Amino acid sequence: MRVHEPAQNERTPEDEAVVAAARQGDKPAFAELTERYRRELRAFCYRLLGSFDDSEDLVQETFLKAWRARESFEGRSSLRSWLYRIATNACLDFLASSRRQVLARDPNEPPELPAHVPWLQPYPDALLDPPAPGDAEPDARALEKERIELAYLVALQFLPARQRAALVLCDALDWSAKDAASFLGMTSAAVNASLQRARATLREDPSARRPPPSNLGSEKRREFLERYVQAHERRDVDAIAAVLHEDLRFSMPPQPERYVGRDAIVRAWVEGGFGTEEFGDMRCVLTSANRLPAVAVYRRRPGGERYRAMAFDVLRIEGELIREVTTFELDAVREAFGLPEELP
Repeated sequence: MRVHEPAQNERTPEDEAVVAAARQGDKPAFAELTERYRRELRAFCYRLLGSFDDSEDLVQETFLKAWRARESFEGRSSLRSWLYRIATNACLDFLASSRRQVLARDPNEPPELPAHVPWLQPYPDALLDPPAPGDAEPDARALEKERIELAYLVALQFLPARQRAALVLCDALDWSAKDAASFLGMTSAAVNASLQRARATLREDPSARRPPPSNLGSEKRREFLERYVQAHERRDVDAIAAVLHEDLRFSMPPQPERYVGRDAIVRAWVEGGFGTEEFGDMRCVLTSANRLPAVAVYRRRPGGERYRAMAFDVLRIEGELIREVTTFELDAVREAFGLPEELP
């Protein structure tokens, strides 16, 4: 389903209001009209960059650039198109200036090993879901088919910047090749060629070819996650291992270490002290990230009075077992998820 875009000469009441606010220098009115697109622009920038913090910064930069260039908006294209063009260029400039590159995969590594993307961050599901979803929301359809799972985001980071942008604009947001070409400074033919190369690359990437995560249903999923949480809070290593796939994948961005195999991973956790009294007690808070369940883990050391932020685990479930755990430092992401620094 293609998102409707007004024709080049078709003005909407919103576009008329933006033009009027721009001409009058009415910054509050201009900001109110453009702010409606923050949610979908942030998700768009995140897909290109793989970093929640960077996507926040780039959306703010987009709005600042829009205000400074307000006189150039004359309503010939839609406000949404205009903002996406600014956001696309801001992201491409950021990628060019940051020289942020992922290392090519080592051919000697097992293909199931998670790829390493140091800047990867989780994205709160609460920011993907509008407070009152519906077609009246400007971003409702844009986020409707948003594929934003971590494994897919990692695979995107290995694409050249313009291929990545073309793929997100056309495949995820349903822009036409002609529209994407105007954003990217390319011809429609060049965009189509970029799409073909990007799709071919993703077909060969083990991260992008993983089966979809399980849809257990709300009740079964809740019971499964409660077992996982209770096992942590009881420090029951065997109970945790029982819900893990034997070919479990584990990674900890930005650290380069990545592991495959339940037994080896659990053994490494135990060797690090997990499950012992010296390690301390844990409390967990359930949430969700990148359309996957997530667990915020807090730890109270022996003799301590409060549980301090420790880890943030994003869980990928296949069948009825956890197939992948991507762990982040909780302090680095908790504000985005509205999580406290500590628990009593």
